[in-house]
Amino acid sequence: MGNFEDLKVWHRSKDLAVSIYKTTGKGAFVKDYCLKDHIRKSAVSVPSNIAEGNELGTNKQSIRCFYIAKGSVAELLNQAIIAHEIGYLTQPQFEEIKEECQAISGMLAKLIQARSKK
Repeated sequence: MGNFEDLKVWHRSKDLAVSIYKTTGKGAFVKDYCLKDHIRKSAVSVPSNIAEGNELGTNKQSIRCFYIAKGSVAELLNQAIIAHEIGYLTQPQFEEIKEECQAISGMLAKLIQARSKK
């Protein structure tokens, strides 16, 4: 526990959230307020829960937040799949989001495992 900015998974998820904001600020997303807002909320939830969890007083509290972040990653990927299938995301955009979601989810699983041992 300590400074969340030291966590690589926080940096990676924060960068993904910034990318999602930029991507959803143009094209077909502009007028689809519902999906745009939902995908943005999911993306921001990941680094936010990592930050919160890393600053809490116990590993049990931290792990709970990390699981919430992991769930938000799955939610984000689900929304990206939908956005891709309705033509809002190109194949390369979707692949980049999918790869980042999978990597972040794996990093969170390892963080949860490490914190569970303490």
